[in-house]
Amino acid sequence: MKKSNVYTRTGDTGTTSLVGGTRAAKDDVRLEAYGTVDEANSWLGLLNASLAIPAEAHATLRSAMNRLFDIGSALATEPESSWQPAPFPDRAIAALEADIDALDSALPRHNRFILPTGHPDAARANIARTVVRRAERRIIALSRTSTVDPAIIRYINRLSDYLFILSRAINIYNQHDEIFWEKY
Repeated sequence: MKKSNVYTRTGDTGTTSLVGGTRAAKDDVRLEAYGTVDEANSWLGLLNASLAIPAEAHATLRSAMNRLFDIGSALATEPESSWQPAPFPDRAIAALEADIDALDSALPRHNRFILPTGHPDAARANIARTVVRRAERRIIALSRTSTVDPAIIRYINRLSDYLFILSRAINIYNQHDEIFWEKY
């Protein structure tokens, strides 16, 4: 029987290779950053698989999933590596902002906090949003000890904004009420 290419056994002792070849602990700040980006990407994939989201959201989510792979690759690359990723494109941030503006312009206006509920996919968008926010915190922690392209941080911040607006749009699109926070 042929051995699978999926497992290498090199990580069995709690380390993995960065792009550049250095071994790093699997709980290293760099791995926490790109691992959380990977987790966020999986949530975007789940959202994108839904037919209950606005049609235009599919293209935005697919684009975001590709950009998250770019970000993960950049975060996994050690500064000493002979291969370095291209700078993160500002046009990706501008495109995401345009998508936020387009979705937001069709939503009702209010100034209240919204509970992360309603349609199941709205709740999933909120889970994705919180995972993206955690990824942002992990990336910022990494940026304290290693160079991180500032455009990556801006994109991640916008992505969480997009997911908030998307959660609202999903509720509206599926005729679910937005549930507002009631302060006690």
